[in-house]
Amino acid sequence: MKIIVPMAGMGKRMRPHTLTVPKPLIPIAGKPIVHRLVEDIAKVCAEPVEEVAFIIGRSFGKEVEQDLIKIAESVGGKGTIHYQDEALGTAHAILCAQSALDGHVVVAFADTLFKADFTLDTSVDGTIWVQSVEDPKPFGVVKLDAAGQITDFVEKPQEFVSDLAIIGIYYFKDGEYLKRELQYLLDNNIMDKGEYQLTNALENMKNKGTQFVPGRVTEWLDCGNKDATVYTNQRYLEFLQERGEKLTASSAQVTNSVIIEPVYLGENVQIINSVVGPHVSVGAGSRISGSVVANSIVQQSATIEHANLAGSMIGSHATLSSKSLDLSVGDYNTMRL
Repeated sequence: MKIIVPMAGMGKRMRPHTLTVPKPLIPIAGKPIVHRLVEDIAKVCAEPVEEVAFIIGRSFGKEVEQDLIKIAESVGGKGTIHYQDEALGTAHAILCAQSALDGHVVVAFADTLFKADFTLDTSVDGTIWVQSVEDPKPFGVVKLDAAGQITDFVEKPQEFVSDLAIIGIYYFKDGEYLKRELQYLLDNNIMDKGEYQLTNALENMKNKGTQFVPGRVTEWLDCGNKDATVYTNQRYLEFLQERGEKLTASSAQVTNSVIIEPVYLGENVQIINSVVGPHVSVGAGSRISGSVVANSIVQQSATIEHANLAGSMIGSHATLSSKSLDLSVGDYNTMRL
């Protein structure tokens, strides 16, 4: 099995966090988004992962590339790096990793996570992973026939045609066939809104007889902006707690504090005179003292002192310090600080 992971953009909607690190490397419950994604795909695959091909921008740097190689190795595969120098669409991005497009291939865009309880059926022509949504208008959706096969792809339908939204993960039985269809779009300059789109290749393949089936996930978690990422961190902590996974590193120190599970505490974290949780991830080397922190992501080597945080993201090496207050508040007064 090959896993193709397009992640060329830094992520403008996640600024300021993505000014220094690409969005797919922002941590969810202690691991980068893309690491969680690759692990979860590997779990539903019925065969070993041979290669993980990451499509990135050259500006990501060598340190990021080395981290990505380690992610591939953690699931037993070889990591390869491929560059997309121009943002020319999803089809163009995938084709940048054309050397990896052979045999069984999963394509997964690196701004989404999921929960699924199925094992991928590699005998089918292709699988498009979907989830039912209340309002399908903002999404690409699929229509099914009576046999459960995909008959149509509809981008952002303004009138109801289906509630099965495409989440951005795809399986192809024949990677070479996918590569030819993607190359056909580029060779014939077939574009949609100025970009080469994977959905055009899917439509062409379907018209040639390729049978696509839906892979239904039980939960789809977006990491497109700060609020969505904080919520994804919340749900992922709950998943890990359900699995019985250890969430606190043995080197983490908790002193005179209350931890309200689920909470992830990385290596050498210090929690002092604080209340932390629920749904908080604290990265390695961070220190929280005299604070109340809930439903938040604190990245590596950050310092938080005398703060009251909820629904927040604090970047690596950031310092947030508020003065302790010495107050005398009379009866029936209301203070908002």
